[in-house]
Amino acid sequence: MKVPVALLVVLVLFVLAGRFSLVPGLDDVFGEETKDRSGPAVLKSIQDMNRYEGAAGNFQIVVDLEKDAKFLPDAIRGTRTLYVGAGTVSAYVDLNRLGDKSVTVNEDRTEATLRLPHARLGTPALNADRSYAVSKQRGLLDRLGDLFSDNPADERAVHRLAAQRIGEAAKESELNVRAEKNTTAMLQGLLRSLGFRQVTVTYA
Repeated sequence: MKVPVALLVVLVLFVLAGRFSLVPGLDDVFGEETKDRSGPAVLKSIQDMNRYEGAAGNFQIVVDLEKDAKFLPDAIRGTRTLYVGAGTVSAYVDLNRLGDKSVTVNEDRTEATLRLPHARLGTPALNADRSYAVSKQRGLLDRLGDLFSDNPADERAVHRLAAQRIGEAAKESELNVRAEKNTTAMLQGLLRSLGFRQVTVTYA
């Protein structure tokens, strides 16, 4: 029984020495090494983009999400996450919805009228490089549960809430108006370069 105990003591001493850099060269033995064994990215589908994105907004929100148990104190069961979410929302005009009567041109091809649908908002996209958790507070049972979880400290709830709040902020902004204004300027510049002297763009 003495030999395994002695070996265990020596191993612990080596680990501590490497941890606190007490012996030069041990970092190479006990240091961490990262290996990327990920497979290649697989193309699942291709979607044609028949829309013009006329504007995009950058948003940031601080999410304070707390989940409590009804009959247990927070120290035993409960979580609270303070999360800074940053993301973008684009506003676009769907050109795929244009019909035969959406564009009219006069006989001498000097005037053109375009009738387009109103701009829409895209799906909020969180920026992983600019989003981060400021603090996480978890009760004892939640911390114990993380030990047996495949995804400890899951942040999907705060991600969804951050994206939802950013989407709501985008609806209250003037992204749609800016997108329609920029789309009009783009189409007028394009058609005037083709010889049209008067270009009218309306949204319905």
